[in-house]
Amino acid sequence: MKKTIGFIGGGRITRIFLQAFQNKGFFPEKIVVFDISKDVLLALQLKFPTVKVSTLGDAASQDIVFIALHPPVILDTLEQVKGNIKEGSCVISLAPKITMEKISAKLNGLRNVSRMIPNATSCINKGYNPVCFSKEFSERESILEMLKLLGDTFITEESKLEAYAIASAMLPTYFWFQWKELQQIGTKLGLNESEARETVEKTLTATIETLYHSGLKYEEVLDLIPVKPIAAHEPQIKEILSNTLNALFEKIKP
Repeated sequence: MKKTIGFIGGGRITRIFLQAFQNKGFFPEKIVVFDISKDVLLALQLKFPTVKVSTLGDAASQDIVFIALHPPVILDTLEQVKGNIKEGSCVISLAPKITMEKISAKLNGLRNVSRMIPNATSCINKGYNPVCFSKEFSERESILEMLKLLGDTFITEESKLEAYAIASAMLPTYFWFQWKELQQIGTKLGLNESEARETVEKTLTATIETLYHSGLKYEEVLDLIPVKPIAAHEPQIKEILSNTLNALFEKIKP
């Protein structure tokens, strides 16, 4: 296992990785982070004191280099650091849209190129994280072992990564605000905060188990509850999901 890690970009996804590593007691020889924002770096160092803040070139010169940037700036950034990345280094992009072929081409044909679409739940080591590797990738087993610290990390085809971004990585955002609203409704109707939270949490957990592991067909699951208070609004909700997410997929696909 290679021992030094560089993060180009110190935002949300880097914080998630560092938290997951810390949870598991994974402390490489060195972790270097670069970001254009001094405030971002300061907050990162306060939370993770062992992290070294350094230059873009230094972050790019480590054994494993994570590209934690938004797609529009990735290729220009790679152009800046192609002279710093070592021939045997592993470069792992955490963004949609920019393919391994484009990354490798920018880095003078670098062989060890990978892409991953990490999930926010990786911060508690319960992520659902698809990853793909270039055909020539020589460090696959050791890198995969490290990435599995974040949760359920599995190899898939590169062509499916953007679908996973929509169906998995962004999925919590479709529901978190609804669960919070249901919790607040519970308190307004007479439950205390603890009761409302436990009610929503435990019912949601059991609901997922019922849908996917009860052995019942979808129609049979729906028939378990006779009263469906928001059924009249389901067509509108489905339309919002379909239109919004299909449009987003078109935007982020290569």
